[in-house]
Amino acid sequence: MLPFICRRVGYALLILLGVTFITYLLLFLLPADPARQIAGRSATPEVVAAIRAQLGLDLPFYQQYLGYLSNLLHGDLGRSYIQRTAVSELIGARLRPSLELMAAGIGFELLIGISLGMLAALKRDSFADKLLMAFSFVGVSAPQFIAAMLFLYFFAVQLGWFPLGGYGGASHLMLPALTLGLLGSGWYSRMVRSSMIEVLHQDFIRTARAKGLSRARIVFVHVLPNAIVPVIPMIGIDIGVFMGGLVVVESVFGWPGIGQLAWQSIQQVDIPVIVGVTTLSAVAIVLGNLLADLVIPLVDPRIDIKQH
Repeated sequence: MLPFICRRVGYALLILLGVTFITYLLLFLLPADPARQIAGRSATPEVVAAIRAQLGLDLPFYQQYLGYLSNLLHGDLGRSYIQRTAVSELIGARLRPSLELMAAGIGFELLIGISLGMLAALKRDSFADKLLMAFSFVGVSAPQFIAAMLFLYFFAVQLGWFPLGGYGGASHLMLPALTLGLLGSGWYSRMVRSSMIEVLHQDFIRTARAKGLSRARIVFVHVLPNAIVPVIPMIGIDIGVFMGGLVVVESVFGWPGIGQLAWQSIQQVDIPVIVGVTTLSAVAIVLGNLLADLVIPLVDPRIDIKQH
């Protein structure tokens, strides 16, 4: 276990290095000038040049990037150009709402996706199977903006069941989380369906039926634990994607998460915040995948972690 974790941590460091390098390079090549954004349109060239020198934007790319890496090794993500606040504080203030939305969204994805996938597999080639797979196709294809607006209109405006937006209790969380759950459940339902169909044709399932075990016991004790293994890596990926910010959903529902912070920073060319959010997303993806690799052998002991 320890060599596996050490090896994965080494890979993670290389991935993070590559992510920060590419992000910093792309932002460096942008034609937009952060110094001009800070100074304003009416500022003189001398003022803009002074701000650029103060922020170190007049330095060559390699010096700027190495300086960022040096600060990163000391746990310093830099300071926002616009808000003049530490990036870690800005991200920390948005971290709790993002974690809440991530947990609720993934929870709805699993609840809806696994349930629909199981039902579709058990009703294979029936009308119900085709209807559920059509629903999953619509879910994975529907634009987040359209789905979020429809949910907001029907459940908040017309029915008044939920608030129009903002951050608060469970009632505020329900609509954005349900939107993410319904849109993302299609991937899980299709994966669970195909995996369950494969498991249902295995010899040990025929043996369980020959022993006279009930259908419910066969499904929940023997089929589902084996069929759910391919779903676990998808959860790890979703953790990283959700932590990187859900710009559309957060914007529609006024959810103060990391996605809103990232979008505002992109509009303002606030490079330290953009790189900080990107780094956080990469860390979340790496940790999510590592967690998934550690959980899979617990779900299916036949899988040897040394093979990963």
